[in-house]
Amino acid sequence: MTLASDDPEPQAPHRGPLPWGDGAGRTDVAIALLIGLCVVYSLALWPLVPALIGSHPLLLEIVGGSTLAEVTVGAHSRLGELPLWWAVLAGVPSTMMFDWVFWWAGRRWGDRALHLVLGGDRSPRGAARRDARVARFERLAERFGPVAVVLAYYLPVPSVLVYVGAGLSGMRLRTFLVLDLLGTVLWVGPIVGLGYAVGRPAVDVIDRIDHYSTYLAIAIAVLLVAVQARRHRAAP
Repeated sequence: MTLASDDPEPQAPHRGPLPWGDGAGRTDVAIALLIGLCVVYSLALWPLVPALIGSHPLLLEIVGGSTLAEVTVGAHSRLGELPLWWAVLAGVPSTMMFDWVFWWAGRRWGDRALHLVLGGDRSPRGAARRDARVARFERLAERFGPVAVVLAYYLPVPSVLVYVGAGLSGMRLRTFLVLDLLGTVLWVGPIVGLGYAVGRPAVDVIDRIDHYSTYLAIAIAVLLVAVQARRHRAAP
């Protein structure tokens, strides 16, 4: 699979029900599959949080970028179990793992990628509101794109919208990755630092949580199955 180059890719001439219009090319299929993988991966990590947070917080941070794991690893760093720089570095790759996919979607699909992410009401009134939000977000992305990518985790909007907007605005992939890396470090660093500042009390609290981790993991799994079963029954 070849990633999008720095040159803009052709987009479908009109908006259809799907972001690629009437026909999907290989690039469209690849982006759609990667977005689906992002969703599945995120859901699969939920049961791992209570299962690993007490026994293997560093592993959880590496594979999932869990905020709770980052705080815990920071606390263990305070106890001298690993360097602070490693506690920060371990959470960066997994936190930004799929960010480039949404950049790619914005670069490939343009404003249709924003419509896909926003979803929502399909009625004429809802569609009009969504169109207005998309237009407003496009203007903001063109004006504040680089700053928005760096501060994506701190803005009052989903970060994936910022990444889509970065691709939509024509930002180069190399530029996006550098800015995203900087923004991710600025997010993970303070979280790990919080755990480092708390130290032993944070570890003690996590150890108490770990005592009930098995039951919590089972409860989360049952909840996910119940939600999916309910959606299946509600489907026409």
